[in-house]
Amino acid sequence: MVLYSPWKALGLVSGLCVAIAQSQSTLASNSPSNTPSPTQFTIPSSAYAAPTVLPNIVDPQAVDPQKVCPGYIASNVKNTLNGLTASLSLAGEACNVYGTDISSLKLSVEYQAADRLHVEIVPTYLDVSNATQYLIPSGLVARPQVENRNASSDLQFSWTNKPSFAFTVTRKSTGDVLFSTEGKKLVFENQFLEISSSLPENYNLYGLGESVRPFRQGNNYTQTFYAADAGDTVDYNSYGTHPFYLETRYFTQDADGKRTLLTSENPSPDANYTAVSHGVYLRNAHGQDVLLRPDSITWRTIGGSIDLYFFPGPSQAEVTRSYQKVIGLPAFQQYWTLGFHQCRWGYTSWKELDDVVKGYTDFQIPLEAIWTDIDYLNRYRDFENTPGFDYQTGKDFLQQLHNGGRHYVPIIDSAIYIPNPSNPDDAYPTFERGNDTGSFLRNPDGSLYIGAVWPGYTVFPDWLSQGAEGWWANEMIEYYKKVAYDGAWIDMSEISSFCTGSCGSGNLTLNPVHPPFALPGEPQNLVLEYPEGFSATNASEAASASSAIASSSSAYAAPTTSSATSYLRTSPTPGVRNATYPPYNINNIQGALPAKAISPDATHAEGTLEYEIHNLWGHSILHATHKALSQVFPGKRPFIIGRSTFSGSGAVAGHWGGDNYSKWAYMYFSIPQGLQMSLLGIPMFGVDTCGFSGNTDMELCSRWMQLSAFFPFYRNHNTLSSIPQEAYRWAEVIDSSKTAMTVRYQLLPYIYTLLYHAHQQGDTVLRALAWEFPDPLLASADRQFLLGPSILVTPVLEPGSTTVNGVFPGLIQGTETWYDWYNGSAVPVPAQANTTIDAPLGHIPVYVRGGSVLPLQQPALTTREARQTPWDILVALDKNGEANGDLYLDDGVSVEPTSTLTVDFVVKNRSLQASITQGGWTDGNALQNVTVWGVSDVNTAQVKFNGRPVGAKNVQFDEKRGTLVVTGFNVGAWTASGWKLEW
Repeated sequence: MVLYSPWKALGLVSGLCVAIAQSQSTLASNSPSNTPSPTQFTIPSSAYAAPTVLPNIVDPQAVDPQKVCPGYIASNVKNTLNGLTASLSLAGEACNVYGTDISSLKLSVEYQAADRLHVEIVPTYLDVSNATQYLIPSGLVARPQVENRNASSDLQFSWTNKPSFAFTVTRKSTGDVLFSTEGKKLVFENQFLEISSSLPENYNLYGLGESVRPFRQGNNYTQTFYAADAGDTVDYNSYGTHPFYLETRYFTQDADGKRTLLTSENPSPDANYTAVSHGVYLRNAHGQDVLLRPDSITWRTIGGSIDLYFFPGPSQAEVTRSYQKVIGLPAFQQYWTLGFHQCRWGYTSWKELDDVVKGYTDFQIPLEAIWTDIDYLNRYRDFENTPGFDYQTGKDFLQQLHNGGRHYVPIIDSAIYIPNPSNPDDAYPTFERGNDTGSFLRNPDGSLYIGAVWPGYTVFPDWLSQGAEGWWANEMIEYYKKVAYDGAWIDMSEISSFCTGSCGSGNLTLNPVHPPFALPGEPQNLVLEYPEGFSATNASEAASASSAIASSSSAYAAPTTSSATSYLRTSPTPGVRNATYPPYNINNIQGALPAKAISPDATHAEGTLEYEIHNLWGHSILHATHKALSQVFPGKRPFIIGRSTFSGSGAVAGHWGGDNYSKWAYMYFSIPQGLQMSLLGIPMFGVDTCGFSGNTDMELCSRWMQLSAFFPFYRNHNTLSSIPQEAYRWAEVIDSSKTAMTVRYQLLPYIYTLLYHAHQQGDTVLRALAWEFPDPLLASADRQFLLGPSILVTPVLEPGSTTVNGVFPGLIQGTETWYDWYNGSAVPVPAQANTTIDAPLGHIPVYVRGGSVLPLQQPALTTREARQTPWDILVALDKNGEANGDLYLDDGVSVEPTSTLTVDFVVKNRSLQASITQGGWTDGNALQNVTVWGVSDVNTAQVKFNGRPVGAKNVQFDEKRGTLVVTGFNVGAWTASGWKLEW
């Protein structure tokens, strides 16, 4: 039975009728307070306009700084206790190519720890013109100091003045050059910095997020950093800024010990390789282009300083830990956040939320949290509800929700409505309180900066002001008194504005105004969009699904350069900065910097311009929200999902992938997005499952619900004018979701333990195959991934497929063993590395790595129920008959738990030892069974638990599959003394 599918078994006309009916229904059901009045003023589209600029990297008139700038000469070099310092002076006449050259700089080199080298170049401030150079305060972005004055580092810094100043960072143990500016000039101007390093041929470079593209960065690509409300557009700047990269090099070694660097794109599958990684982090928050070219990487920023950190590794795990130790280790999430979350833009009342919760319950699909998008907001104003979400009904609904072990998370937008001064009924206390505390951004003349977002004309919090964080916390505390939410979803935080400049100044008597475009669901914006693959000649979903992804590629194609022949180009004026339209144009997806964002000349406290810290606005609101929730829920870990992030945001929040599309390509892109965020210190990551924009279909949603089940953050969310896509809308999606969720919920203790290790030491949760296995053939692998070290996921990513190609690393070489999750059978050694795996609709291939011990609990509809179920222990033996694993438990809530429990599992010599460190946490659930995969033979009479025979009736052995199952323990799983099972 198909519960809901407007596209299946319907012809073209029928599909049209359904789309029209649903769109009209969505519009009609909108709360009256959020429906624009016919007389409401609409901001003209001209307010959106900004001068057309041409990115420097594609501008035929652009001047190459390397050809006209003199570089610098080092002098006054002095050794220090931890490194050296030097003076840098211009090596010739100033070029002033994209700003005013800064004539005198200071170089500082510090060996801060065994795993960290710091190289900093800043102005000496001898010239008046230098006084405007902005350096990031440590209060905004963590700035590490020397940890160990006697640390021995494998990194070596050297420098030269031939022909101008350049430096090189090498690995002492091998002599490998990791970073070298030789042959390139340093350019340091008040609005433009350039520093470049050589790279080996066909390099393997990862990171430099946020981006929507394959995981391994290309060598003819420019990554731009300028936080933009741009959706998930491929190959352009997006919401976040993470100027860090990991580079991995593969070497072979002959019998004499000679190492050879692999530079070929076609590595030999028979060679033995070692993988060596290092990391580089530029602590600079200004707008910037990172030019990845075949033999080099070049940073071009429009301000700030050279503030570089080098991490020697040599493994990816060591690099990642070192980097996250600098920016801040990831936040530890509450246990419940690992359940399944449901949201959509279009839920218009508490009753509708209740219906959704009941829909999941009726079909026995796990649901942990229900979310609301901006529909619940009174005229889209933060901290005020519409009539459909009245407070009394909400109190009753949320009490019932919480009693059932579920949670509620509302969206909180970043802009604050400013009331119409001519309308007494338009009062908005949130604004008044913020204005009284000086919490909002201003224009250069001191007046309020007024842009436009969903509510109309809006102001924007200034996180540098003394009052903003306290005001924000107060608003969240007061709102919690009315609505008992459980976390915060921070949106529009790039920060976005729907007009250019302070368009609301002088226009407040028009407020509330409508954005300069039609909202999804409004009549003029009803787009009758078919699911990808649908066509008039294919009436059924199954037949139409075979059309290629490329046939509907417009949603994820990069925007083309404007065909206009006239561009705004500004020239530098000595000693003066043009913050709004700087001389160097980064490759910003929105074009000019003020477009669809706060203008760069908006002024923060103490005169700091938005130009300096635009990329930190989203980072700052996450920190402010973390402090606020710490007051709302004292002692509990704040749960925050944010859109715009910077290096270190993961220390306070998780992140979702933003506005993606209901297309197969975006399901694929979610994997490299997740791996990238894992590398960058935000393990709590997921995307809008089944897609946000456009209409999904049964097949896509089935596959996507299964894929996302193995991401730490698991949420279904879509836009206002699209069809409903809750998992229970199709019978096939119900079955697919429940299959994958059964696996996820069994693995919750494992996932929670992974997040604990991420929080404690910077381990990754989602992992690229290349991180675990030193094989250059896996360097670009991003259609499969690992959840921790033990779970391999190989999803179907193309429509109409019943098989998927995948690899089992180390299986052919005999170094690894893999087991099918669903039947426990060892995967046979394939004839070739790329193996065809059966994957009919509803099945996602999942495998367990030999050598793993996984503590499991039983699936349930909520995490609260799951935590009350018996324990199973799954042992997957490696080729030597060994395995290990661990478990961490606490109350799942507290920032500093007063009681904890850790278990270490070790399998050797046909025995499993569970060693328990009791930190006061008591888990009363029974040990239900122990399953061991990869067992060659068993004498059932010799199976013992804590030295005593368990009895033949409690032992099952499948010789064909090599599977041993032991039951009948009748004890609590985690007793203080631990336990031992022998077979």
